[in-house]
Amino acid sequence: MSINLLETVQKKLGYPALQKIDPNTLAVAENAATPDEHRFSQAAISATLTALYKYVQSDEGAAVVLRGGNSTDWVSEIFHGNQRQVLQTIASYSKQPKEVINLKLNEIAGEAIKITKENLPSNAGIIEVKSFFSTQINTILLYLPAGLNMGTLLNDDGLDDNTNKMEGPVSGLMRSIGAAFSTPVTEAEIKN
Repeated sequence: MSINLLETVQKKLGYPALQKIDPNTLAVAENAATPDEHRFSQAAISATLTALYKYVQSDEGAAVVLRGGNSTDWVSEIFHGNQRQVLQTIASYSKQPKEVINLKLNEIAGEAIKITKENLPSNAGIIEVKSFFSTQINTILLYLPAGLNMGTLLNDDGLDDNTNKMEGPVSGLMRSIGAAFSTPVTEAEIKN
């Protein structure tokens, strides 16, 4: 079953539709009348899902996501000590009060994890969690505003690369080749 995690989270939580980032300007096409709520959903959903992707690349992170649980403070977990910077960045980008952003990001992460678990087989393990997010990241990055500097905040400058915002047959082929070479492995497999 193929699912678009970003779009599913956006719809389930009732946020406005997200806009793809223009690969030339690295910005969302907007005007002065663009509501702040649109800017918030654009920043919050794409940033949270990008952080979840990075988080599950470790076996421990994938195991935590596999277990789920509503009591976890996902923002602290997935943003690895950069929580304050992320909250400030999203607040500045979206013109929303910083005080409510943490709660909303946790809600987005919780919903994304719930949807992930619903779309994994009942016997899923760490590899399946990593694979699920690996199939989602190219779509997520199409919507991640470069102005958030998530690559810097998540210690992966490749996330902010404008080639991640490009679409078309050649870009799709290049991402497919890259995905084939970046098949998730467990830390146990690395040690062997």
